Amino acid sequence: MKPQGPLKGVKVLEFVGLGPAPFCAMMLADMGCDVVRIDRPGAAGGGAADILARGRRSVALNLKDEQDHRTAVALIGKTDILLEGYRPGVMERLGLGPDTAFQANPALVYGRMTGWGQYGPLAHSAGHDINYIALTGALHAIGTQSSPVPPLNLVGDFGGGAMYLAFGVLAALTHARSTGEGQVVDAAIVDGATSLMASQHQLAAYGLWNTSRSNNLLDGASHFYGVYECSDGKHISIGPIEPEFYALLCEKIGVDADLYPADWSGKNWSETRQMFESIFRAKTRDQWCGLLEGTDVCFAPVLNYEESANHPHMQDREIYETHDGVRQAAPAPRFSRTPGAIQGPAPTPGAHTKAVLSDWGLG
Repeated sequence: MKPQGPLKGVKVLEFVGLGPAPFCAMMLADMGCDVVRIDRPGAAGGGAADILARGRRSVALNLKDEQDHRTAVALIGKTDILLEGYRPGVMERLGLGPDTAFQANPALVYGRMTGWGQYGPLAHSAGHDINYIALTGALHAIGTQSSPVPPLNLVGDFGGGAMYLAFGVLAALTHARSTGEGQVVDAAIVDGATSLMASQHQLAAYGLWNTSRSNNLLDGASHFYGVYECSDGKHISIGPIEPEFYALLCEKIGVDADLYPADWSGKNWSETRQMFESIFRAKTRDQWCGLLEGTDVCFAPVLNYEESANHPHMQDREIYETHDGVRQAAPAPRFSRTPGAIQGPAPTPGAHTKAVLSDWGLG
């Protein structure tokens, strides 16, 4: 497939790592970037199931070899964006840090993805998503009254990490193209995850959020924003925060909204939630879908991965695609003039070394 999407023509050099940096590179590839991975010679990987590495080409280089190191520097001189997700100092020890890179390419956008950031007391410590969001307050706020619950690695690695890295490098690319000035983008998961909590910080500023878990409007405490079990053991979600939506929900499930209002004070939450639990447990999930789905009561069934792919709304929007027998999310967001696309499966490491060097004018 020829690259297509709004970022067609943008060159990205990805020094292969784990988690958020590859996901960022995947998104850029989906949007049409020519993303080239720098893999180790003989590395494993590639194929349709390696979803986070889809849409790239791969060059195999031993960065400790003098000739391969020169090739890496030459590639940096030809790229628009560099992505790396190592601990602070690793790229410098390889002789590929920002000082070397900017000598080769003054307009380069040098994207750095870490958990703790490039500096600070924890900068050189090992960690994973759960540790980073623990420090920000996000993990503490998610879960039951008795314990926090890890929200997969969506809040840290992909939400607070990859998305902010993508936003940062594209913002810096806009600056570089208008001024010729490159710069370093320090994308840290602790920064991004804290930024994602802006709405909680705002609610707290208004006195509408506290640090007691499962005791707030959006964390499962309120009866009108949460998950309920049905008679078949499956679950549904409701979220009618607005008065008119709540009134409609009460009408449909047979509750007097005047006696059990959706106030934000929390005074009647526990009592009303128990009543709602009894009501929703009286029907199956499919029965509730038949009554509530598609109305303005702010409702959706809680689906697993397989069920999600088969839901009519998800199918109508073609949110999933299947490539070489592997189902995966289609590129997002959507563009009316320059739609993105999955550019191909993950490459076998080193499969495109000669082609990339030729295409990028390096012989």
